[in-house]
Amino acid sequence: MTESKESSLSQIVRLLQETRKILLDEAQLKVISTSNHVFSQLKSLREILHTNGHQREANAVNDVLAICEQPTDLGGLGLSEKLESLTPEQDSEIVFLASAWLESLNSADRTKTRPAPLPTRPEGRRGMTLSEKIFALHDVNQTGFVSPGDLIRVDVDWVIASEASWRGMEKTYDRLGQPGIFRNDRFWLAGDHVVDPRITEMPQVKALIDASERAKRVFKMTDYQGMNYTILHTEFYRERAQPGMLVIGSDSHTCSSGAVGCLSIGLGAADVTMPLVTGETWFKVPESVNVRLVGQPKPGIGGKDVILYILQQLKRNTVASERIVEYTGPGLKYLTSDGRFAIANMTTELGGITGVFVPDEITEKFIQKRRLPRHKTSSVYFQPDEDAQYAQTCVIDLDNVHSFIAKYPKPDDVVPVPECEGMRLDGCFIGACTTAEEDLILAAMVLEEGLKRGLEPVKSGNRKVVPGSLPILRRLRELGLADVYEKAGFEIGVPGCSYCVGMSADQAKPGEVWISSQNRNFENRMGKGSFGSLASAATVAASSFEMKLKDPHELLAAIDLDRWDSLRGASKTSDTGSPENKLKYVEPHGSARTDSTKSQGQQTENVPVAEPTKSTSLGAGTDVLSGKINRLGDYIDTDALAPAEFLVGSTTNEAIGQHCLEYTHPDFRQRVKDGFNIVVAGTAFGCGSSREQAVMALQGCGVQCVIARSFAFIFQRNMPNLGLLGINISEESFYEAAVDGAEISIDLNAKVIDINGKKLGFQLSQMEHELFEHGGIASAFKKFGSKLFEAMTTPKNLPGVNRAEPSAGPHAELQW
Repeated sequence: MTESKESSLSQIVRLLQETRKILLDEAQLKVISTSNHVFSQLKSLREILHTNGHQREANAVNDVLAICEQPTDLGGLGLSEKLESLTPEQDSEIVFLASAWLESLNSADRTKTRPAPLPTRPEGRRGMTLSEKIFALHDVNQTGFVSPGDLIRVDVDWVIASEASWRGMEKTYDRLGQPGIFRNDRFWLAGDHVVDPRITEMPQVKALIDASERAKRVFKMTDYQGMNYTILHTEFYRERAQPGMLVIGSDSHTCSSGAVGCLSIGLGAADVTMPLVTGETWFKVPESVNVRLVGQPKPGIGGKDVILYILQQLKRNTVASERIVEYTGPGLKYLTSDGRFAIANMTTELGGITGVFVPDEITEKFIQKRRLPRHKTSSVYFQPDEDAQYAQTCVIDLDNVHSFIAKYPKPDDVVPVPECEGMRLDGCFIGACTTAEEDLILAAMVLEEGLKRGLEPVKSGNRKVVPGSLPILRRLRELGLADVYEKAGFEIGVPGCSYCVGMSADQAKPGEVWISSQNRNFENRMGKGSFGSLASAATVAASSFEMKLKDPHELLAAIDLDRWDSLRGASKTSDTGSPENKLKYVEPHGSARTDSTKSQGQQTENVPVAEPTKSTSLGAGTDVLSGKINRLGDYIDTDALAPAEFLVGSTTNEAIGQHCLEYTHPDFRQRVKDGFNIVVAGTAFGCGSSREQAVMALQGCGVQCVIARSFAFIFQRNMPNLGLLGINISEESFYEAAVDGAEISIDLNAKVIDINGKKLGFQLSQMEHELFEHGGIASAFKKFGSKLFEAMTTPKNLPGVNRAEPSAGPHAELQW
């Protein structure tokens, strides 16, 4: 054995003893040392552990071997026993993997074992929706039942983050005192938003990469492939998320994994750091909307056109606003997992908290195709009860879906492609997380058919395709479809967000008109001053030849559908399935509960009051906020509040505050300085990306409070976490009085707003109440530690209660 290999083996043996208290005897060490190759040594170690009853440790060693032997473009190290020697770096990486996977066993031991699900619904229990059942499964109290409005503490299966959001999470993590993370095998961190091989030498980009690499080492992450391996959501959905799981991510498109029947919810960076550290978070159980899919889509019509049609029919931030969207109905059997992925992904554009599909046989087959067994065995299959209570049910007929375009700058301004056909284009982009593998295959087949017909790409314009991950790019190359893209004039980029977020090397130029298969087309989204509209990858492909918008129908009609199904791995759908293939759905563990009592402390309707009531003073800071009203309209999005191009370089609230609403309301910042510091807005304030810098930008330019008819779900949670007061008011009389420039005061103790003598009471949820009281989520953690959410979800009689000895944290002037 070489010295380095002896060192690797001895380190792994020592790790086994230190981490798992397993000591190998001399005879066992001699057997392992028989071979001179570290792979053979690991295989011998695996067998010895298995023989001696240490099955979990044997499985951990097997996981290390699997990663070592997996090709690099499938997420592994690309090593094999054929290599006579390894580099010191490769040796070091193997030892690191061993330390990470052995530590993951300790990590898993800290997780409380859930009771096994029940085979049938308990007698007397009220019907629940799919999302309510998943919440009930993860409810720490394990009552087996939740209903809308309940404030619950939940355990979390996975936490996911991008390199861009991890920067904010790391700052929060440092403020918490670097307490360590709950599970090192359930943190998925992908470099996709900013990193790109063309700009890795930029100091700001290097800092993002260094932070991600630091997380890998400090947390001993078991599952980390580095930069530009995948867009955050792509490989997580394809190879990790499972039915019944609860996933929390620091990105608004975390909802993508709802395609496989898990509850996958995006939150702000500070919010996501808490379940990373504690394994828990909190929710006030939202209402659910049932989008019932019927009919059958036409050949070549995939998930992207379906969600565009849903946006056209339902409009964003209406029925889905602050609700979970559940996709059900007989039409599901005509949608592949990738088709469902696109729909779940853009549920955030619809305004929903998340989107989740009822898992079925299609889901199960998708899960069972995965490479690694550990990502197949934790599925829990729920379905909504027939008497589940939805806030609303909407029927979408898939027969009516055609090729659509969402016109700039609104994702719900959707019309059939022929209505805009011939629109001149400067750029065609196929990519972003919403564009799944089957979309990339179909677009390539459209290009292939066009090339067969003699169509040639004009020399003008930009064409780019960015596969969602290296495994997808590998498959496109295996199928010969990457060559098709290149023959059709497309540049193939590395996996990443690219033009969709417009904050890295790929940015559309001012005045350019683009058609894109991405998911969001807000102002300046693809680049400052550019114009981007949304369509399916097939539509973008058909439009790319002449750089004019074109309906792909003619090219789609010529495609060999059997070949299409074969390439995307879709099986023929039958109206009847054999009973033995039917899934066995289960129910959350717990006793029956028939009451619909909700947790105390939930938000209530705004109630007009005659006079303020007295309560204990805060003892620090300001009891009354006052200023002038700064009126804004509906749908003020986070892309506008914190423009993407300034996110990486702005390290303080004041720095990002200098650009708040710079492009859409250029006089906003000066008006705030002039005393117009109380924002009064309309519907869905803070919609769009999950970026918590939107809240920081408002704080940085001096905004004291935001009052709105409604807030986007993530933004509403970001405000109390970061110390900005947000108040939801639906009373029409308030908005009649709240004219721009009107004097306004907000009594924090009495919970009363005063505009020219007209007074209106307001309420906050218990969690918002508690977070403000303790100066934000970081300050609260310092007081309560891992018991944070347990302390804050304990029911309290909040209305009218005087708080004794309130905490005087860094944002005391905004505390209750």
